[in-house]
Amino acid sequence: MLDKWDELFLFRKKMVLPKVYQLMHWMSGVVYACAFLFLMAAIYEYGFRISISEADVIHTFFQVVWGVFLVYTTLKLAVGDEEGRSRTTVWTVAQHVLLYLTLLPVVFHRPEPETGVLWVWLLFHHPVYRGMVLTLLSLSQLSGGLVRLLGRRTNPSVILACSFLVIIFVGSGLLMLPESTVGGIGWLDALFTATSATCVTGLSTIDISEVLTEKGQLVLLVLMQIGGLGVMTLTSFFAMFFMGRTSLYNQLMVGDMISSESLNSLLNTLLSILGFTLVIEGTGAVLIWLDIHQAWGMTSDEELYFAVFHSVSAFCNAGFSTLSGGLGNPLLMGGHLPFYLVVSGLILCGGIGFPVLQNLQMNLWYGLRWAKWRLLGRRYPFRRQVHLYQLNTKIVLLVSALLLVGGTLAIAALEWNRSLAPLPVADRWVHAFFNAVCPRTAGFNSVSFLDMSTQTLLVMGALMLVGGGTQSTAGGVKMNVVAVIFLNLWAVVRGADRATVFRREISPESISRCDAAFLLFLLLFGVGVFALSVAEPQASLRQVCFECMSALSTVGSTLDLTPRMGIAGKCIIIFLMFVGRVGAFTLASGLIKQVKKRNYRYPSDHIIIN
Repeated sequence: MLDKWDELFLFRKKMVLPKVYQLMHWMSGVVYACAFLFLMAAIYEYGFRISISEADVIHTFFQVVWGVFLVYTTLKLAVGDEEGRSRTTVWTVAQHVLLYLTLLPVVFHRPEPETGVLWVWLLFHHPVYRGMVLTLLSLSQLSGGLVRLLGRRTNPSVILACSFLVIIFVGSGLLMLPESTVGGIGWLDALFTATSATCVTGLSTIDISEVLTEKGQLVLLVLMQIGGLGVMTLTSFFAMFFMGRTSLYNQLMVGDMISSESLNSLLNTLLSILGFTLVIEGTGAVLIWLDIHQAWGMTSDEELYFAVFHSVSAFCNAGFSTLSGGLGNPLLMGGHLPFYLVVSGLILCGGIGFPVLQNLQMNLWYGLRWAKWRLLGRRYPFRRQVHLYQLNTKIVLLVSALLLVGGTLAIAALEWNRSLAPLPVADRWVHAFFNAVCPRTAGFNSVSFLDMSTQTLLVMGALMLVGGGTQSTAGGVKMNVVAVIFLNLWAVVRGADRATVFRREISPESISRCDAAFLLFLLLFGVGVFALSVAEPQASLRQVCFECMSALSTVGSTLDLTPRMGIAGKCIIIFLMFVGRVGAFTLASGLIKQVKKRNYRYPSDHIIIN
């Protein structure tokens, strides 16, 4: 016979919890709607000139959203999740604490200044604090919902492409807000600029410094950061880092997008990517600030903003600048060589790729442990590692070094007595190095491309074609792909039956994928040149080829053709920038139905080549 406690437990399980779970199910939909509407309302308040009455309505709505989040979070903590999917982490607890701290000004009256805790009450009562908490909660909820949509078995390539499209359209709308521009902007120019920023290209049909306000430039900065890191990287980070629950299929898809070696290292990989980004961009911003501090009569806030903007733009290989005329502005050309060297270093760090940075970090920690072991008299156990550098790391670093040295020497030799002639000797070498770094694929330039010889432009075109490393912020065919193609060519010429490098054999699958990616890139380039030559008949073939290579490789360099294009020409460049960032091979494999593996093979035969 059941006692009263058992009856109470059964009543709770059979009668109370199902209704509570049903309520939470309905509330989850309300929470998603509130999160979306909160972000839209915040954008409206940010981008439009609103009246006092409109501001009151918006702030009242913010209070409602705050209450919905409080009720939903309290219910989740009280009764848990119906399916047991919730997994409490340190970060979910931190979210809950930040949310409940907003209740302190509601529960307690404003303390007297003599008590010494007035600043605590003012901090949690400040609307900026509450807005930041609601923004964090909204992004977490929406990101979690988006990542769980991966469980619908959608092709990850299609999801990646669609996520870029969504960010581009949202960014276009933000740039068209009245507060984002000085005198307004057309929808096509807004779409072009948002695409260029999200695809970290740098081409622009407008003068960023003249047309966009500080709010508009801030939108551009966010788009560059999202595009450089990758939309799914940020989305997955919010979902997994803060919400703490994703399905196995979700984790597999996210791991495939960011090249994580295992599910156990997935969150660590995401954290490493964000950690590298913040540390490198932060260091670059400090170094840039030190170089320009008190040099141009700007305020401290303006100097800090300039440093952060250019650090993010350089690391993400975006190529945007807030200076009129870009980095060839006379303010920079006069004695700011450290600035160009810092920007070059940021471009290289972003262009070699996150897997290479992670491998270098692991080797750095290994070297420190080895040094500690040697200094302490070998009293502590130390396990030696044989293969410290991955094959991908060796190839990227070697090819990058060859391109940097070769590009610098070629540009210096071709432009020494031409576009670099007015500069001192030290400046010539620095600017030759800088202009050899930027085509892979930042898009900055300190010397006008119109002043360069045709041979120099051919060298830059080759650098654009190669681009940076895989899983990086750079574009182009990628150094890894070009290296594999040349290694395979060398093996075929020598009569070898396999391609090898660094005592490693390159798999036939890698060779075939690299050949396909390179051929597809060339096909798109050819189609783009043909289409743009038809859309812009007044442009020279040199301008058309340079513009298409710059857009498809997401470089952002121009021979002054982009600002003078018509509607058709701009649409062609937008398409090339999008395909270049998402990846032509990735996009094609996502849109074309994949063939199932066959358990049989046809008889092989040889094709006559020569």
